[in-house]
Amino acid sequence: MADDDLNPFANLPMFGDLAKALSGQGPLNWDAARQFAALAATGGEPERNVDPQVRIALGALSGIADMHIREVTGLEPHPQRFEVVTVTPGAWAQRTLSDYQPLFGELAASLNQRPPTDDDATVDPSMAMMAGLSQMMAPAMLGMAVGSMVGQLAKRAFGQHDLPIPRPAAGEMVLVPDTIDAFASEWELPRDDLRLWVLTQELAASALFSVPHIREAVSTSVRRHVGGFRPDPNALMEKLSTVEASTDEDDPMAALQRAFGDPEVLLGAVRSPEQVALQPQLDALLALVIGYVDHVVDTVGTRLLGSPGRISEAVRRRRIESSPEDLFVERLLGLRLDRQQVDRGKAFVAGVVERAGNDGLAQLYASADHLPTPAELDAPGLWLARIELA
Repeated sequence: MADDDLNPFANLPMFGDLAKALSGQGPLNWDAARQFAALAATGGEPERNVDPQVRIALGALSGIADMHIREVTGLEPHPQRFEVVTVTPGAWAQRTLSDYQPLFGELAASLNQRPPTDDDATVDPSMAMMAGLSQMMAPAMLGMAVGSMVGQLAKRAFGQHDLPIPRPAAGEMVLVPDTIDAFASEWELPRDDLRLWVLTQELAASALFSVPHIREAVSTSVRRHVGGFRPDPNALMEKLSTVEASTDEDDPMAALQRAFGDPEVLLGAVRSPEQVALQPQLDALLALVIGYVDHVVDTVGTRLLGSPGRISEAVRRRRIESSPEDLFVERLLGLRLDRQQVDRGKAFVAGVVERAGNDGLAQLYASADHLPTPAELDAPGLWLARIELA
């Protein structure tokens, strides 16, 4: 079947131009992603610049945290000279889109694959038209979905590792001080203590991802997940066919808007067997990252803050709160960041430290063969026995 046969507006010049505009940037419309990220992050309101004095204060605290992270982990989270970069939520959103553009591009490519079809003679014309409509709209829809997801995350983000996956390596650490300070005020936490806690968390994540095989294992698993989607040409039509006003007060257009805001429109029937098989490995890696980072932050936090328990509890409760954007993160990237994941990672790290101390935990850095399997993550003694440290 020719491409024009899948374009329901091919013979209507005005709509044909619209179709080209919607899909002109490839499988993901980056203009739409950037615009929706900005809108979600800022609410369409202008943002004030970060006070330079805040950046200077955070830079001074970062040197203290960096020294202790190096001592506790034996790793170098950043080059000896790195820059603390302070940004607004809107700027965080744009940086995140840029940093993860290859990842989102791979996601778009996997969703844009055309599934095999029956012989042209047996194709239902209405089904073919809807398939063409879906294919035409997919880049803009995915751009809006990804942009909105990143923008919503930006409203809550403290720094660049709020999602526990690697960023492109750089000699800088990106923080959102207004969000950090607002959270400190909301929870009545000492502002400088929370700033130091967040710096420590960011540096701990950077330290772990400075280990090449850990960085590669997490990055590869996430890429495999986003590249594993298999599109269903009927998914959009089935979802849209259910759109109807539920009450007299409900606007049909509002119902349509809700449908397009539902991740099932994009992903409801496209999860592949490959992704299902990969999920335990990805879950285990993410639990390991979360457990390791939390352990390092608690160790360094006790040194620097004496008793950081109240801060830790507040920040970690915030991390696992469920929200609509969390559903997008889970479905799009395969990142499950719930209480169970946190508890699994914490139990593994605690079990290793109890049996073999921090030296045992440092065996994670030795080689890719030392990464725990999903079964070993739930039985740290088995992991230690395999690497001959028990």
